[in-house]
Amino acid sequence: MRYLLLLLFFQSTTFAQQIQSVDFITVDANLTPNFTEKSISGKVVYQFKVLKKIDTISIDAVKMDFYDMILNGNIVKYKSTDKKLLLFEGFKKGKNILCFRYSAKPKQALYFIGNENNHQIWTQGQGKYTSHWFPSFDDVNEKVIFNLSIEYKKEYEVIANGVLQNIDNNGTTKNWKFRMQKPMSSYLLMLAIGKFERQQIQSKSGKPLQFYIEPTDKAKFASTYIYSKQIFDFLENELQIDFPWQIYKQIPVRDFLYAGMENTTATIFARDYVVDAVGFNDKNYINVNAHELAHQWFGNLVTARSGKHHWLQESFATYYALLAEKDIYGANHFNYKMYQTALQLQNASKTDTIPILNEKASSLSFYQKGAWALRFLEEEMGQDKFKKAVKNYLKKYKFKNVETDNFLAEVKKVSTVDVIKFKTDWLENKGFDFGKCKKLLAQNKAMQQYFEVMELSKMPYLENKNKYAEILKSNVFFAIKELIIVQIRKIAFADKVDLLRLAMNTNDVQVRQAVAQYTTDFSAEFKTEFESFLQDKSYITQEIALTKLWQLFAEDRENLLDKTKDRKGFNDLNLRILWLNFALQTDGYAGGDKVKFYDELLQYATANYETETRQNALENLLYLNKNDENYLPSLINAATNFKWQFAGFARSKIRSLLKNGAHRTFFEKLLPTLPLNEKTLLEKLLNE
Repeated sequence: MRYLLLLLFFQSTTFAQQIQSVDFITVDANLTPNFTEKSISGKVVYQFKVLKKIDTISIDAVKMDFYDMILNGNIVKYKSTDKKLLLFEGFKKGKNILCFRYSAKPKQALYFIGNENNHQIWTQGQGKYTSHWFPSFDDVNEKVIFNLSIEYKKEYEVIANGVLQNIDNNGTTKNWKFRMQKPMSSYLLMLAIGKFERQQIQSKSGKPLQFYIEPTDKAKFASTYIYSKQIFDFLENELQIDFPWQIYKQIPVRDFLYAGMENTTATIFARDYVVDAVGFNDKNYINVNAHELAHQWFGNLVTARSGKHHWLQESFATYYALLAEKDIYGANHFNYKMYQTALQLQNASKTDTIPILNEKASSLSFYQKGAWALRFLEEEMGQDKFKKAVKNYLKKYKFKNVETDNFLAEVKKVSTVDVIKFKTDWLENKGFDFGKCKKLLAQNKAMQQYFEVMELSKMPYLENKNKYAEILKSNVFFAIKELIIVQIRKIAFADKVDLLRLAMNTNDVQVRQAVAQYTTDFSAEFKTEFESFLQDKSYITQEIALTKLWQLFAEDRENLLDKTKDRKGFNDLNLRILWLNFALQTDGYAGGDKVKFYDELLQYATANYETETRQNALENLLYLNKNDENYLPSLINAATNFKWQFAGFARSKIRSLLKNGAHRTFFEKLLPTLPLNEKTLLEKLLNE
């Protein structure tokens, strides 16, 4: 362990020394991804300056093969390890030009999704991963102007950082040439290829905004990208710094690892956020949209020098995303969301004890606690001075790397805030002062009413009933009405049915969803009213209603299934898969179609579908019959998936099944039929 730590320190120190001695300026690359081989190859030309004497120059490159290494016009010797390309000769003080070819089969950071006829290729380089598919720099302090040209099949759309300069038609392929004007860190380099359609509009300031979508999702375009222009215009106005790049693009891709990634000029986000008008009410792209866009300033324009200062990116993006939502939905919405994050922080505070100014801090700290720090800082400074400090900070450090003290110095210049105390209280302190946050939130009238209703739970229900009724009939913020439904959830149905009807009559999607969720038992007389939830513009509410009606009224199951048989739901097919589950469990229902229903459910578990759909299907198959062998190949395949969340789910289920002797036999019988990677993993799980 000591040797490993020393080696890591040496590598980190070595590259830090290289940045002081060598400045990589631009790179021009001609790349050719290959879907069949899951590989990428290309020619790369780096221009760099040697500022002072150095023995070795390194470029991060994970398990790559190199050819035709030419430095300043001469063939040079080099060394390639599993992690780096090392140059020992041929460079000189001043300007240098390095040319080479490379090829790689990345195990991560470049992903190949789908089949030969309809696929996607996309990157995810957050952290130090771009060097798995492109020879680049893991250190965020090395900023380069990237220009990519990508050769690919003409029927596909290709997207990369920067402005599309031109497209050369080469018969069956096209060459897409993208150019950047300003430098960025390597982790922000991106590539996305797929069968997309594109729409373009202009921001208020004249910047081109491009929105991509798969042709099959075209009907969901408006509900997915709604408010995108408003968010862009708001952030430019709020920050008082123009969008720092030439163009902005947004691309949804299948099976993305996270919600979104703020690559410079081009955000990639999960297709889960591509929603229709009904799905929009349950989950939508607005917050992710605003968060990733805010990163174009906080992270891309001004980049934290190290992980210790990561809050300068995530906290700012989180807070400005909430401010963008405030611009769309109003102050009540903003304060309620801040309250929800405060609850998360309070609940986690006993175990989540690493402060923000620590590279090992949790995501909750980097995102939510840091956003609260900024909320208090803005409150203490005043809005105008806060804006001025942020503007000065962005302007002074554009295209550079920063530490926390750089930002606090700008705060100190324009205000009397004790920045040392702020740093200690919010960034170095492991605690979270929930009471202080609640006091600030109570300045908002809606939140004050919310807290007042919370206090009512301490009183007998009958003393509150009339007050509850008055609130439900009023036009108060929806969350207050939701809270009432939560508070009366354990009251006998007959004693609260009048209040439930009042809540339902609000026709507010969230309030009605609360009624559906927290009404666990009700009389047959209320059944018709409860069935109205099946028509709500919410796939979650529809799922809750379908489940409860099927469970409570066995005699009416066939009629219920007939009425809901054509519903799909979200991209994970939540309603269709639930319907198939219930149809298979309902005795006497469509007996001749049971096999067809089962085969459909089994198909959703295969690699032909996205991971969200596959996991939903597998969970239902496991619930229906754990002793079934038919879904096991799909479960094993899932355990080898690149998406760690999905693979983790599958491995956990396999481990659980292996505790049963019969299942162990099933898995052992499958071993000889499996591809090598699946066989290797299953053998490992069998031997645990």
